[in-house]
Amino acid sequence: MAETTATTDDSVDQLLIDSAEQMFGQTCTFDAVQAAEDEGWAPEIWQAVAEAGFAWIGVPVDAGGSGGTLIDACEVLRIAGSRAAPIPLAETGILGGWLLASAGLELPGGAVTIVPGVSGDTLQAAGGDNGSVSLSGRAQRVPWARQAERIAALVTVDGEPTVVSVPVGSVRVEPATNVAGEPRDTVTFDGVVAGTDEAGAASPDVSAESFRLRGALSRAMLMAGAMEAMSALTVTYTAEREQFGRPIARFQAVQQHLVWGAQDAVLTKMAAAVAAREANRDFAGARFEIAAAKTVADESASTATRWAHQAHGAMGMTQEYALHHLSRRLWAWRHEYSTPGEWPAVVGREAESAGADGLYPLIAS
Repeated sequence: MAETTATTDDSVDQLLIDSAEQMFGQTCTFDAVQAAEDEGWAPEIWQAVAEAGFAWIGVPVDAGGSGGTLIDACEVLRIAGSRAAPIPLAETGILGGWLLASAGLELPGGAVTIVPGVSGDTLQAAGGDNGSVSLSGRAQRVPWARQAERIAALVTVDGEPTVVSVPVGSVRVEPATNVAGEPRDTVTFDGVVAGTDEAGAASPDVSAESFRLRGALSRAMLMAGAMEAMSALTVTYTAEREQFGRPIARFQAVQQHLVWGAQDAVLTKMAAAVAAREANRDFAGARFEIAAAKTVADESASTATRWAHQAHGAMGMTQEYALHHLSRRLWAWRHEYSTPGEWPAVVGREAESAGADGLYPLIAS
């Protein structure tokens, strides 16, 4: 794929949007998504994404990526979320690719996953000879570890943030899944050594906080797409499903579900778009917007899925219907890069720090 550039700092090339919608629409069929849950991988979807260069959008060309901006990568993520794309798109690009590029490490040709850093992890890093890093311990909830080519992790070595990249073949992977059936594996590092070409000092803008913010932004974008698609699916179903001789969409109670679901979808999309825009302009200054977007997405995921399933009735609970591909991902993604009360607390601290005179500009600017 040729290098993708936005026409302005905040815009995305329409050709990129059209290409992504066409590709994910063609590859992420109901059968393909369902098969990926059963098999733990969707090689045909990944191949199409990789050949188009979508997995590495936002990673600089000189680092082996496809170029483009963070907002480009976020828009592709939103479209992927709307199709329930069962591949490690966020992990390969705006998380793993970003980490590797920041430390000057080689970007592999296959899928990359990352150590998200969850409670209970025991991963430890120690510096070795000539800049090598030894890794020991266990990392949990690693997305698609069993199918990735390499695992990237941000660790601390002698008090300094360090990026390591190790081949999946050097670790032990215990398969596990999230509620959506997506691989979230447990990885054990038993004295794995990352050589000098597999470990490097992170750039000054890379920290545990910035990594977590990027993770939260990635999930907010995926959730925005999924909620938008879920609302559209519910509108279509209620317009076609008839009861007592007329479409159920004409019943007032059902109309309420449709309106509330659409409101949640629009609010999440708007919050995620603002977060992506501000992160693209100045990532270090986008803490408030990203925290707000993840807060909105997490809360809306609960209510939006409720409205959608109530409007669908029993049909929404069947494996043969696509709704569960979206709702179960929303339930899973709201718990990733998020602990109870974490992001609302960040929003509160940012508002408090702005002070009385700065509160309105913080919200409205």
